[in-house]
Amino acid sequence: MKRKVLFLCTGNSARSILAEYLLRSMDPRFESHSAGAEPTGRVHPVAIEVLKNFYGIDASSAESKSWTAFDGARFDVVITVCDHARDTCPLWPGSSAIIAHWGSPDPVAVDGDAARVEVAFRRVAEETHHRLERFCALPFARATIAELAEAIQRIGQPAEAPAIGTRG
Repeated sequence: MKRKVLFLCTGNSARSILAEYLLRSMDPRFESHSAGAEPTGRVHPVAIEVLKNFYGIDASSAESKSWTAFDGARFDVVITVCDHARDTCPLWPGSSAIIAHWGSPDPVAVDGDAARVEVAFRRVAEETHHRLERFCALPFARATIAELAEAIQRIGQPAEAPAIGTRG
């Protein structure tokens, strides 16, 4: 059984899209999705370019959508990737989802030339990829929900390591 993971952001145009597609490519044990509190309706083209050029991931079908698209859906893990989404994250009724926050700077907010914007997107993608490596290494099959929740939350904290074992 695949574990369902939802990444939430405000606009669902960059950070949550990067996380969704990176996790999809990294570990078949997970089914990943993304959504936004106030979706922009379009995925930022640099997010798609970074996924393709640096990770070999085709995200051309990515869509910016509202978290209301998942009303009634059950998730095992819900991760907010921006502070606004964390502050407005809906309750998932009937769900025992682990909820964690992995904040990253908004690369869409970066001003400057194309190279500077790309660097911002690459930094967020690298940070997200590193976090997801740690996430995928958690012992999902044998850890308790409380242990997983604590470890997943810690992944989003600077220079912290999960407290429990390895892949499982």
